[in-house]
Amino acid sequence: MSKLKLRPLEDETPVKMTLDVPAATHRNLLAYAQAHAAQTGGKPAEPVRLVVPMLDQFMASDRAFVRGRNPRST
Repeated sequence: MSKLKLRPLEDETPVKMTLDVPAATHRNLLAYAQAHAAQTGGKPAEPVRLVVPMLDQFMASDRAFVRGRNPRST
């Protein structure tokens, strides 16, 4: 498997949110947690711990979103 984009998980004070995901998404998060653990040499994280870093990575890589947040970069 090629290198995953998700960085190591950090401990931060969370803000409580409730989120329902389809069963297929949950299975994919479980599989991603296994792959991430194998790559980082740790144990698999709970799927809920993957959601925020994945969203952060997605938003950081979305050029239109980044440009929209920083008007000087246009």
